[in-house]
Amino acid sequence: MANKLNSALLDKSVDDILAYSMGESISKGGEDVKGKKRNFVETVEIQVTLKNYDPQRDKRFSGTFRLPTVPRPNLKCCMLGNAAHCEQADRIGVPHMSVDDLKKLNKNKKLVKKLAKKYDFFMASDNMIKQIPRLLGPGLTKAGKFPTLLASGDDMQEKIDEVKSTIKFQMKKVMCLNVAVGNVEMEKQQIIVNTQLAANFLASLLKKQWQNIGQMYIKSTMGPPMQIFF
Repeated sequence: MANKLNSALLDKSVDDILAYSMGESISKGGEDVKGKKRNFVETVEIQVTLKNYDPQRDKRFSGTFRLPTVPRPNLKCCMLGNAAHCEQADRIGVPHMSVDDLKKLNKNKKLVKKLAKKYDFFMASDNMIKQIPRLLGPGLTKAGKFPTLLASGDDMQEKIDEVKSTIKFQMKKVMCLNVAVGNVEMEKQQIIVNTQLAANFLASLLKKQWQNIGQMYIKSTMGPPMQIFF
């Protein structure tokens, strides 16, 4: 599918985002705006407003796509594993919990909620994933963090990187969507490629593709939004 994003505009926007995050001044709307360097790594995300779309009548869409560069490397994972997977997780420095650890939570809603809050995503061994609802109740599902399956032959680190670099577009009742495409420590070109691929993938999910996209902005966590599609 043809990319409808103006590459010169996207190029300048990403330049501005990176300069702003380094504390440099950028020109926005004819005025100079002074940036500020934050003491955390800002995420870069795109924000999209849809048009000619009725969330009540039109089919809701949902899709996941793997970006070439991990947009949020700091996402925290917890492995709910069998003995072999817990040992593997230990070797690569990934927090892990065994069946016995999960049993200790005693299906206590508060404790399960706390666990769900502590990590960004979970993975579970194939022989454990079926037991999760029985051991923990619906807490992880409610938090939208039901574990990703890790089969016995899978490479754990590769699977973790795959989850970290996968973005999800899901249509709910609102006409706005936002998704992480990078962070301010990435190379400019990596952010541009991730953005173009994410935008194209979103368009491919829509009934009228680019005609359903009203506006698209790109911004860092604390920076001003830059419009890249009108």
